[in-house]
Amino acid sequence: MRPRRHSYGRGGRSAAAAVPLVLCLCVTGVFLLLLHGSSPPLDAEGGKEQAAAAGGGGRNEEPMVLAEVEEAPLPPGNARVAFLFIARNRLPLDLVWDAFFRGDNEGRFSIFVHSRPGFVLTRATTRSRFFYNRQVNNSVQVDWGEASMIEAERILLSHALKDPFNERFVFVSDSCVPLYNFNYTYDYIMSASTSFVDSFADTKQGRYNPRMDPIIPVENWRKGSQWAVLIKKHAEVVVYDDVVLPEFKKHCRRRPLPEFWRDWDKPIVSETL
Repeated sequence: MRPRRHSYGRGGRSAAAAVPLVLCLCVTGVFLLLLHGSSPPLDAEGGKEQAAAAGGGGRNEEPMVLAEVEEAPLPPGNARVAFLFIARNRLPLDLVWDAFFRGDNEGRFSIFVHSRPGFVLTRATTRSRFFYNRQVNNSVQVDWGEASMIEAERILLSHALKDPFNERFVFVSDSCVPLYNFNYTYDYIMSASTSFVDSFADTKQGRYNPRMDPIIPVENWRKGSQWAVLIKKHAEVVVYDDVVLPEFKKHCRRRPLPEFWRDWDKPIVSETL
């Protein structure tokens, strides 16, 4: 009896052909996986394209930032308040002002001192480092009630205007003291666009000199304090004036006051000037 012979016929040939096909599919799948892993995601690629379109590329972002900085307003520290001291000699309240100026760390102030000619502010004459060598070098002898007071103010303003960062100009005497801290004072002065000047009509007889007319007519005659706060435009008007000051020099003369009673034989009746 012959052993049964198994014959697959067409089915055997199909199985034999399927083996290479399976191997080909496996190789193709591995290749696709490798290709997918080495390629960046579509979202990331699209994000890069959007960022490049919005920013113009990495190299173009820096000029845009610089342009924004150039257009930004100057910081407050770039605008200064010039404190203009009119003193006889020393500043007896220099320690009070020292504590006041220590409240600023941004360089928002400058100091100019007008004292008698030849006086120098050093360690021997002031206790505050803020006043070292802050005296002007062309000071004049100032007498109360005369035009020399205006000359002293003009000298201080001319020195302060040389600094382009000085925007406000404050006149103070050697007996003035700050009532508020530096930040409050600075913000208050810089927030105002006008000058602070004490001026009112002077109706008392004997103060106006008719010889000043018509350059200074009586209707324009005012009385006020020299302790004022000026904006830059008004400070320049005072410095470059060549009309009013010459008239004051010719017609303004000192009048005796009670503080000079030792020079008189009898006391002087006090009057408000």
